[in-house]
Amino acid sequence: MTSQVEPSSTAVLPASPPPTSPSVRGRRDVPVPAGFDIRPHLSGLGANLAGPANVIMQLAWPGVGHGVMNSRVHDGSAMKRPIKRARTTFTYLAVAMLGTEAERTAFRKAVNGQHAQVYSREGEPVEYRAMDPRLQTWVAACLYYGTVDIIEKMHGPLPEAEADALYAHCARFGTTLQMPAEAWPADRDAFARYWEQSLAEVAVDPDVAAFLITLTTLQNFPRPLRLAAPFVVFVTTGFLPPLFREALDLPWSARQQARFERLLRALGAVERRCPRALRIFPFNLWLTDLRIRRRLGRPLL
Repeated sequence: MTSQVEPSSTAVLPASPPPTSPSVRGRRDVPVPAGFDIRPHLSGLGANLAGPANVIMQLAWPGVGHGVMNSRVHDGSAMKRPIKRARTTFTYLAVAMLGTEAERTAFRKAVNGQHAQVYSREGEPVEYRAMDPRLQTWVAACLYYGTVDIIEKMHGPLPEAEADALYAHCARFGTTLQMPAEAWPADRDAFARYWEQSLAEVAVDPDVAAFLITLTTLQNFPRPLRLAAPFVVFVTTGFLPPLFREALDLPWSARQQARFERLLRALGAVERRCPRALRIFPFNLWLTDLRIRRRLGRPLL
């Protein structure tokens, strides 16, 4: 997969999940090459910078967008409790990428309790269900796309074997929840086809667009934090592929693109000089937090 996949106007989304190797059927996770270490490929800084763009991409599918916007789980609402929502999201990413199988199982059970409450009601314009593996596959695909995009923009492309191992590992973005392993495209070429086909389902209606702009401009955060909104909008727009920028009517120029690329190269150079514990912060923090919560019998969310 490359980080510059563009939409196709003739793509038709397959009715069933993309095929994969029979060897993964019946497994909770996609097998990962022995010895692969995800930690060198995680960037806490990159995740913070690219996170809002990835949320936009995920919610650009109507079923995901309306599900998040209309969720009845107010305790985890990005509008009502943005700090807690951010903690939960980073914990999910940390557990998916760095956690043990037992930790992923425990977190899945905790999330299931909330996701089971998120489904469309009569009269809503879009049908959705947070437990839907198909929607979760799209979310996982966005997270994988974002992971590779951060790496390439900050550090350059990976060698093929390393990229293949990273792709297999990133299936855990979905299998940590309800996505079955066989729903993950078989390889990066299959993922590129799935991604292009999936872009045909991107449709952001005015209500979801307004919701996303509210989040991107930090209107859900305390007033002092909103001072960072212009920078967040700039970086978010830079990380968005053109299709998603257009869906939100976000302008972008060649001059802004050059400035964005310089910023990411500079941050990448700084990040490469940091110790690993700092590079993967706050993933390591929230994974430790989850382990303490499990040990003390406290809620994971």
